[in-house]
Amino acid sequence: MNVLQICANPKPTEESVSKQLLTTFFSTLVDKNPDIEMEMIDLYTEKPPYLSYPGYRAIWNPVYDADYELSPEEEAALHYARKHAEQLNAADVVVISTPMWNFGPPAILKAWIDQVIAPNITYRLMGSRVEPLHHIKKVVLLVSSGYSYKEDDPRDALTANIRSAFGLIGVEDIDIAWADSQSYHLLEDGEEHKQWAMEMAVEIAEDVAELG
Repeated sequence: MNVLQICANPKPTEESVSKQLLTTFFSTLVDKNPDIEMEMIDLYTEKPPYLSYPGYRAIWNPVYDADYELSPEEEAALHYARKHAEQLNAADVVVISTPMWNFGPPAILKAWIDQVIAPNITYRLMGSRVEPLHHIKKVVLLVSSGYSYKEDDPRDALTANIRSAFGLIGVEDIDIAWADSQSYHLLEDGEEHKQWAMEMAVEIAEDVAELG
């Protein structure tokens, strides 16, 4: 089983609850299934570019014109997308570790999604039908946030974005471990919520270990 880690937090692990969730998740997963293969992309080391006009043309013009030939500038604009989509398409499980910032994903995570969730990169458009070019079975989302959020909270644009982006390419199985209430100077139950999230990360890792 191939597991791809996507880390979208610039903090060191001792300061990052989402990275601590990631550590807990993988220590459990490796313990339960030592034969897994892992790759990691730290988005602050391998920074995705924002989708440019040449990049947009390179992705979408061939969809509307099968004979469209990319310019050298457009070819260059697809370099990051093609490299990272190759890793994504090879994964059985994708694990995303991220904070919530301003009610949504960090811009660097959204930029990565804009690069790799694209036609002829991770899926093919067959008329109105989407044909996946990957074999992802599950996405695991490990999140931390300063404030407390209830399920289906209208302020939560992070999980909505992840569910919609991966749902487009046919991935509906998304498990979440969320450590909310982490603004300790404002909320008193942050440590309790963190422990709940750690326990959920362990449970999800045990389920993932049984996939392969």
